[in-house]
Amino acid sequence: MGETEEEKDQAGKLFENFIQASTCKGTVQSFNLLCRLLDLDPQDHETFYCSLKTRLTSWRAKALWTKLDKRTCHKEYKKGQACVGTKCLIIGGGPCGLRTAIELALLGAKVVVIEKRDTFSRNNVLHLWPYTIHDLKGLGAKKFYGKFCAGAIDHISIRQLQLMLLKIALLAAVEFHVNVEFVKLLEPPENQENDVTSHPCLSFSLSFSLSPSFSLPLFLSLSGFKRKEFRGKLAIAITANFVNRNTTAEAKVEEISGVAFIFNQKFFLDLKEETGGPEIHHRISSLVVCQLNSP
Repeated sequence: MGETEEEKDQAGKLFENFIQASTCKGTVQSFNLLCRLLDLDPQDHETFYCSLKTRLTSWRAKALWTKLDKRTCHKEYKKGQACVGTKCLIIGGGPCGLRTAIELALLGAKVVVIEKRDTFSRNNVLHLWPYTIHDLKGLGAKKFYGKFCAGAIDHISIRQLQLMLLKIALLAAVEFHVNVEFVKLLEPPENQENDVTSHPCLSFSLSFSLSPSFSLPLFLSLSGFKRKEFRGKLAIAITANFVNRNTTAEAKVEEISGVAFIFNQKFFLDLKEETGGPEIHHRISSLVVCQLNSP
């Protein structure tokens, strides 16, 4: 049975709400409402994306499908068959966890992400490498956040980055759970029945698990799982934290990326002239990150 124009219009409005959602809760809620309206189940990860494309035909949706289809055509994904039958648990819904979840989903794996918080509140601003910007644009980042890396801008707040990646992950049929904290894995006894709990995460069987944070000692010592750790060279940084007093002047301050004084950035030169601050030796390459904290 075909959809009526009224149903298509309602679906388009819900999709727009999903695109424009500015919080973690709002994103998940609008996505669930959209799925219920279209009678689609994201847990059918092998067919969900194709079914969603068929049902959402607004100009904004079509523009996003074109971008994502171009990405999914990469030969490495083998048309979504590279990791069919693989189940993965991602511990932590930060930028690294969500980006990993998207990649695994594009490869055809069943992916579940658990996040112990239900809000994205990290306003730290990240400087993005050119290849990272290219990667995110290829996933349709600008469709969700039009200001993403426009012109010479090469930075974004962690909160905004998480929102973009969460939306892409949900469209890729990644299962996302908030207020769920990883404690440990329990090997089920032989006489255990299938229905062990009402929460899907506690009965999830997996092929492997990933954590973007190495502050989880329980995860690192899981019996039966091989440990692979990736570490880069350490960077020295100076972090300046300011109390957000919600003044008009603060509202006008634009987000700036971490930049080094060694490059004689105009921002720091103007700051020095205005404040009369001491000269900073050019041989010190210090990364400065500005973060606005709530009182």
